[in-house]
Amino acid sequence: MTTVVNPDGRLERGEQTRRLILRRAADIASVEGLEGLSIGRLSTELEISKSGVFAHFGSKEELQLATVRAAKKIFIDEVITPALQREAGLPRLRALCEGWLGYSEHRTFPGGCFFAAVQPEFSSRPGRVRDAVAEAGTGWSDLIRDQAGKSDLDADPAQVAFEVIAFMEAANVQAILHSDPDAYDRARAAIRARLTPRRS
Repeated sequence: MTTVVNPDGRLERGEQTRRLILRRAADIASVEGLEGLSIGRLSTELEISKSGVFAHFGSKEELQLATVRAAKKIFIDEVITPALQREAGLPRLRALCEGWLGYSEHRTFPGGCFFAAVQPEFSSRPGRVRDAVAEAGTGWSDLIRDQAGKSDLDADPAQVAFEVIAFMEAANVQAILHSDPDAYDRARAAIRARLTPRRS
């Protein structure tokens, strides 16, 4: 089998540029939403030609979709992958919740949770971008519900997932919109209480 070598590194540089664009796009979208993205703006901010940005995506919708995928990968790397090292069930569920709170609290994205920022923007707008955003949210809810079902909480896993996700999202809003310095600690206390098994 013959290996094709790219002598001038153009493919590697192209991938580096793409990652740079998508990281900046995700940061912008976490604050201003996906509609705040434009090829012109990214070109100006990153000092890359418009044609150079356009060559990677081709349209605003493709840019938005690629940004959602990039943000999802960051979320998986930051929140889900570390938690998967924990025992399934309650230990993993607690790690997932703490990972999410840390991801928002320490501003992995400047606007807090990327998906909390873009979900309202597309919740009632059908299309490929909405489907991608919804799929990411559904996957997260399913993961939380699955781990709740493997715990000894003696509670409906779907209800547990609904409640702990609500606590996390409330902390994100309170911290960002209302500058509440105690929001994350309050969410941690609420989640800890909810995830404490009831003793008969």
